[in-house]
Amino acid sequence: MGRASEASVRIKRIYEPASPADGTRILVDRVWPRGMRKDSAALDHWLRDLAPSTELRKWFGHDPERWPTFRQRYLEELQARQPAGLDELRACLRQSDVVTLVFASREEELNNAAALKQFIESGELDAQ
Repeated sequence: MGRASEASVRIKRIYEPASPADGTRILVDRVWPRGMRKDSAALDHWLRDLAPSTELRKWFGHDPERWPTFRQRYLEELQARQPAGLDELRACLRQSDVVTLVFASREEELNNAAALKQFIESGELDAQ
């Protein structure tokens, strides 16, 4: 099998309609999105243990000035905890041509799915 990062990784808000172009859809939030029915979400996986800790998420509060620190702390959390979801994510990345990390935040660019995408594309996921 190849490197986990060979798949094309996208991010998408869960409230946007699912598309066949999404490939494998993975929800990476700890809490189920408000108002979303599970059958409407069209998810392949829900890897809630890949979400940042509640404390970190609340500290960040989607403040753009805190983004660099949030991203760094979030990735440090993932590396320290080594959640089982990382292995599941690696498997999805190896088995699919396209993986879409799904999130609920209204902030479409500065969120944990965007940070996780950067983590994958940097090759750091493979290095662990």
